[in-house]
Amino acid sequence: MEIKTQRLLIRLIQWEEVEKVMQLITSKISQWTAPIPYPYSIDATKILFLMNKILLIFLFILCFPALLYAKDTVHKIVVYKSARKMELWDKDSKLIRSYKIALGGNPIGHKNQAGDKKTPEGNYKIAGRNANSRFHKSLRISYPNADDIAQATKRGVSPGGDVMIHGLPKGIGWIRSLQRLYGWTAGCIAVTNDEIDEIWDLVPDGTPIEIRP
Repeated sequence: MEIKTQRLLIRLIQWEEVEKVMQLITSKISQWTAPIPYPYSIDATKILFLMNKILLIFLFILCFPALLYAKDTVHKIVVYKSARKMELWDKDSKLIRSYKIALGGNPIGHKNQAGDKKTPEGNYKIAGRNANSRFHKSLRISYPNADDIAQATKRGVSPGGDVMIHGLPKGIGWIRSLQRLYGWTAGCIAVTNDEIDEIWDLVPDGTPIEIRP
């Protein structure tokens, strides 16, 4: 629930949405106050001004924790394969989030070729995202890089690809943290659906990711 609440608050402080709410409330108040006849007429402008102030104060109180949270823009991702852990860090080397993860069925060592069920090791970037992934949502890791391709070419194999940070297969999101009990991916990094929703909001494309043994 904490993750979902934080995501909701982040969306609330998108000022375009706040503006729409303000415009809607202003329009409604105008409709309510305009037809009131004398001697019960009231100054609609003052009411609108007062309501706007009240709304802004309410939104500030509601969203203040999320304002602090939203400043935590992720600067780097670090994955510890042996510990089955992934961390999100900001530009001041402050740890923002830490997640337990699942990997593939053959996680030890660097990914060498397609189908080996290994997760690559080294420095990459988040190269894109897919909101319609069959694993709820996914962030693409920029594997293979030039070195990976060169090494695979020397051995006459395909380096593979489609290495992602993703959630759970559609329809079984209910298993949540149970997915960490075994290595079930093809070499991707798996988290729960709630966690990938949060990571999706926090991590921009182009974010460096360091994957350690």
